[in-house]
Amino acid sequence: MISRSRMKSFLLSPALIAFSFATQSVASAPLPAPILPNPILYLTGTEAYQAGGKQYIRYRYDVFNKTDYPADMFAAAPNLPPCGANTKSSRTWVDFFDSRGKRLYGFCALGKPSDLGQIWFALEQSVLPPSYVYIEMTDRQTNTKYKSNLADTSP
Repeated sequence: MISRSRMKSFLLSPALIAFSFATQSVASAPLPAPILPNPILYLTGTEAYQAGGKQYIRYRYDVFNKTDYPADMFAAAPNLPPCGANTKSSRTWVDFFDSRGKRLYGFCALGKPSDLGQIWFALEQSVLPPSYVYIEMTDRQTNTKYKSNLADTSP
């Protein structure tokens, strides 16, 4: 005669084996893509320059957390619509906006996350700049937008 405890062990064994296989298949399932943070934008400086006989002020910015973005976000994307004549523009485009949402300037060919450390927009010297600006990074492959904080335009 089989004891009661041996009977429980005997009956539970197939359940434990099935559970073991179930957890292994879940563990090997692909993980979802990581959630990326919004960019943290800050002013690094301004510079005066001349082009086409006009005087301009260039407002230079950096993205503090640029290393949080994968390199493939800035890879050439010839399968996506071009940026003007550039048929190999990057997967992610970056646009500057004033605090009310008016687009000021954009970049469509950044090649790597570190390029976010040298983005800028310019205004004629006689034009009063907005108090604050922000950027939107648009990942055109996933149709995802990453909006930054408002950043000052005065040093």
